Amino acid sequence: MTSDDSERSITLDRTGKARFRATNVRGGTLDLGEGGDTSFTPVELLLVAIAGCSAIDVDYLTGKRVDPETFAVAARADKIRDELGNRLTDIRVSFDVTFPAGPDGDRAMEILPRAIVQSHDRLCTVTRTVVVGTPVDDHVAG
Repeated sequence: MTSDDSERSITLDRTGKARFRATNVRGGTLDLGEGGDTSFTPVELLLVAIAGCSAIDVDYLTGKRVDPETFAVAARADKIRDELGNRLTDIRVSFDVTFPAGPDGDRAMEILPRAIVQSHDRLCTVTRTVVVGTPVDDHVAG
């Protein structure tokens, strides 16, 4: 790992045919595969990353007022193949959030839509990377 605080990295190690274990620099692991079992696929992990990034942003912004009673986020997309190759279209993130009754809960609910927009338009690194269209450089190590 470099001393550059801006770098983010993971490693993948093969654990079986089309099965891998991701490891982050803090030692956390996550198994993934092609979808033949309960493990997440890379496409599902992209949806998790998009929804999770926005959920964290929105939770921080609304949580300044009051903790939510319920907070659920769903992400979905259509996987297509066209002249551009395999990709996702129509990515949609939906928030289902409730706050306690009272002035703090009312204020949190009032800022919820703006918090979602702020996450999408400025804060969520994952969504911003997808929306902006950052190139990916694949190469053989060594």
